[in-house]
Amino acid sequence: MTASTFSFPEFSGKSVLITGASTGIGAALARAFAAQGAKVGVHYNSSRDAAEKLAAEIAEAGGTAVLVKADACDSVALAAAVTEAAEKLGGLHGLINNAGGMVKRIPYEHATEEDYEQIMDLNAKSIITASRVALPYLKKQGGFVINTTSIAARNGAAGGAGLYGSSKSFVSNVTRGMAKEWIGYGIRVNAVAPGVITTPFHERYSTQAQMDAMLATVPQGRLGIAEDCVGAFLFLASEQMSAYVIGQTIEVNGGQLMP
Repeated sequence: MTASTFSFPEFSGKSVLITGASTGIGAALARAFAAQGAKVGVHYNSSRDAAEKLAAEIAEAGGTAVLVKADACDSVALAAAVTEAAEKLGGLHGLINNAGGMVKRIPYEHATEEDYEQIMDLNAKSIITASRVALPYLKKQGGFVINTTSIAARNGAAGGAGLYGSSKSFVSNVTRGMAKEWIGYGIRVNAVAPGVITTPFHERYSTQAQMDAMLATVPQGRLGIAEDCVGAFLFLASEQMSAYVIGQTIEVNGGQLMP
């Protein structure tokens, strides 16, 4: 299903910042929100060529995309990038905290403090930083924050992905706590938990044998693609569709986990 399949006129002219937007799920979301008429902030770190190509694609289709660069592990740089995006976009109506990664597969027994800090900084601390800096902009008219968590937040992960799963559990709980605090400002906070999605994430961190093993646990009989996640994000971003949905996590995993 493509972004143009959906119709959300309410997003026209709204400004949405997506962290980790140069590839994978983030890129699919950038295309989808731009297709709905939103002005999109595309955050990236190392994938500059992919980010520039994505922004050009959006512009060619008549949309608006601005690029901001920052290492999501660097709170100062990420804060500056969020501010830059808000200024370029003329404010913020929504923030999607999608930046993250496994960093490495490492069993708990071999994990060092450095491993812990890298994984938690990328997946957990970045959520706090980006959301905190975006908050004053979102307060002006209300809006939304959507965090990308993971199936690994619920199932403990495997194959050395335990620290990654634990960092995503942090994201899931931050989503609930932040939702309680920020709904008073008219800001709805929710999350999406993708299952096994065939993106550069798994190209980097998973072997074919691991992918085959994960596929065997998916009742739908296929692995997901980035576009499978788009509908959940659009739904949670839509005031018309989900105005009374607060602090929830939508699982997108082909039936692999049914909590």
